[in-house]
Amino acid sequence: MDNNNIETRSSSRPNTFTQVILRFITSAVILAITAFFTPGFTINNIWALALAAVVLTVIDFLLVKFTGLHASAFGKGFVGFILAVAVLYVTQYFVAGYSISWIAAIIGALIYGVVDYFIPDQQ
Repeated sequence: MDNNNIETRSSSRPNTFTQVILRFITSAVILAITAFFTPGFTINNIWALALAAVVLTVIDFLLVKFTGLHASAFGKGFVGFILAVAVLYVTQYFVAGYSISWIAAIIGALIYGVVDYFIPDQQ
């Protein structure tokens, strides 16, 4: 194989840090859109949004790590949807300025899943 071709392919991929930052920004945008369209779901300021995006990402990572289940409204069926509802709801206990009711969590999981489906992932 040609070494120049290998270097070109590896340098065109974003590094891990860039992927994490892009995923964080994508998660924050999806969460903001979800909160905007979901009655009963409020995020008071940009810092609460940023912290909620981090908390959601960490909870999702821990779920995948320990159970192998991904909290996604689409992609993992009913179990993923229930996990997405629970993750959205539980996040309010870790983030000041983030509040959501159970009904809003159900509606929010649907909206989050739809928006997440249409926003391309960088992975």
